[in-house]
Amino acid sequence: MRDLPALLSSGDALVFNDTRVIPAELTGIRHRDGHMLRFTANLHKRARPDAWWAFARPGKRLKIGDHLRFGEESEGVACLLGVLDAEVEAKHDRDGILIRFALAGTYLDEAVARLGTTPLPPYIAAKRGQDARDVADYQTVYAREDGSVAAPTAGLHFTDELLDRLRRQGIELHFLTLHVGAGTFLPVKVEDTRDHRMHAEWGLVSPATAKALNAVRSRGNKIVAVGTTALRLLESAADENRVVHPFAAETDIFITPGHRFRAVDALMTNFHLPRSTLFMLVSAFSGLATMRAAYGHAIANGYRFYSYGDASLLFPAEDAR
Repeated sequence: MRDLPALLSSGDALVFNDTRVIPAELTGIRHRDGHMLRFTANLHKRARPDAWWAFARPGKRLKIGDHLRFGEESEGVACLLGVLDAEVEAKHDRDGILIRFALAGTYLDEAVARLGTTPLPPYIAAKRGQDARDVADYQTVYAREDGSVAAPTAGLHFTDELLDRLRRQGIELHFLTLHVGAGTFLPVKVEDTRDHRMHAEWGLVSPATAKALNAVRSRGNKIVAVGTTALRLLESAADENRVVHPFAAETDIFITPGHRFRAVDALMTNFHLPRSTLFMLVSAFSGLATMRAAYGHAIANGYRFYSYGDASLLFPAEDAR
């Protein structure tokens, strides 16, 4: 990472996802017929100002119409000022449960911020509980738009000092927003990737950012996506002539080998799980043989994988251009 400025040229552009992780893991209780159930709910997609889709554990024991309560009462302290009431409005095999809260808009956001915790990836959370460092560590230094339930982890490698070095070298820094949902990291369970459905995520590419990136391309410099989320949004916003357009909508783009990349000339990303949509994406970008060799090198040399792991800088295979 220290060498990144030397690997790029003046006039190149790095594109960052400035989404901010919200404390989207809530612990609550459900009362029904005199029985109490403790559960956790990981919010992953906002449906309305007063409703979120969530993956619940144990989710199968929650039913439509169940009353839920999050907050201090779940820890044995009955204080209505410290609780958040809700109801199970719907259930879906893929999206989990739809929770309708008693609050909406910014009032709901404030309650979630007060009662929730950082939703660490399960391979971290299964080994240790959240600690105070995770609140800062699981957030990029440039995060500013609340809405993600998982960090765009390629950006965790950047420090303010490194960003300053890049600017001094004449490398442009541009920002877009894609609110990362938990569905991005779900494994592919079908044999034919055409049968896999991605969860939609909301993204924004401003007119100013689109104009700046098209100028980078027109003068022959490289557009480098920092993370797969930035790449997916740029590919959603670009047309077949490699022009990036302003974008403000949901995207469920699923990139697999055979995809012809329109917007991105290089990709900085971490090392991903097998059978994941993210490994399929990097294989589409740099070629399966290249990625197998890269991952073999990483394993042989003790690289760290996943969210708090090491990074790679990838360039496209010829047939991906």
